[in-house]
Amino acid sequence: MSETGTEHPLTAQGAALLELGRFDQAKELLARRLASDPDDVRAWVRLAICHINTKDFEDALHATQEALRRAPEDFSAHRFRSLALRRTGRSDESVAAAREAIRISPDHWMAYTALSEALIMPPDRWPQAYEAAVTAVRLGPEEIETHYALWKASLALGRRDVCDQAVREVLRIDPSNAWALQEVATGKAYSKDAKLPEVAEGYVQALAAAPGDQRMRKGLEDTLFRMVRGTRWLALLCLLIAVLTARVFPTGDDATALPAPLGTRLYALALMAVVWALGAWRAYRKLPQGARLGVRSLVRREFWVKVSFYEAVWSTLCAVLIVTVPWTDRLVLQVLTHAGWVPPLITIWFERAALREAR
Repeated sequence: MSETGTEHPLTAQGAALLELGRFDQAKELLARRLASDPDDVRAWVRLAICHINTKDFEDALHATQEALRRAPEDFSAHRFRSLALRRTGRSDESVAAAREAIRISPDHWMAYTALSEALIMPPDRWPQAYEAAVTAVRLGPEEIETHYALWKASLALGRRDVCDQAVREVLRIDPSNAWALQEVATGKAYSKDAKLPEVAEGYVQALAAAPGDQRMRKGLEDTLFRMVRGTRWLALLCLLIAVLTARVFPTGDDATALPAPLGTRLYALALMAVVWALGAWRAYRKLPQGARLGVRSLVRREFWVKVSFYEAVWSTLCAVLIVTVPWTDRLVLQVLTHAGWVPPLITIWFERAALREAR
């Protein structure tokens, strides 16, 4: 049966199930069709696609072989045979199958993406893979698969500029493409210039497109954890303001009378409020709603996130007590100061030591 001819209902139903990702059901229908008519080339090709998606590559090779035995010039059979051969490690045969697809349809972008994928395995063929991908993009500029093939070949060659351009083109074609959004999120995570809220936003967008992606979810949670850990520095800054205001450790040139004037202490309290307001505004103003909910969930679920959060609260509380209460005993002020800075700084030190050990 020709590719453009009228299909048998079972073959068409199998194709519909294949589109829905219901590969086992599609296999069953296609097997029924082939049992009644083993010369249905479209059914053999679609059965091969099912096997490829379920990683049964030897079965996929058998299906493409059966298709080609009946239709040696079938473009799709050669294309998917190339993919199955590549997955079984038969690189040279995979390249040969892709070149057959090009011979049959020299202006079809799918043939060149297949060739680029086939050439990507041996490093000495990376330039050829890149050239094939460039040709694929020229023939199919609005096809996501061509830009993905170019991204893959460019990555092998270390062409980060072309990789980034390929991702941008995919997002132009499909702004909700899960793979491209994941690449953007990963790129932000490894960028030295990206701020944590931007990194979190990238992960949230990627998860919106692929909610089940555990790698992106872990990346988001790690980023939110880093943001929560950062609040301890705000708390320590507030503690420093309180210590200076309340004259906890006076020098010979400083006023030493306790308590410090009420106006000065109220001014320090207002300054601490500004520190927290600006810190929260910078960190959370661009954070998507989903990420904000993620912060609350992390604080409830994860022990070390909870520790970081409570340390920030504790240090801030110590700072507030230092400036709001008119203390006359400097020893009490010093105890509150040490109680405020020791726990977070010890935890920060251990965290950095653990990171150095992990590297």
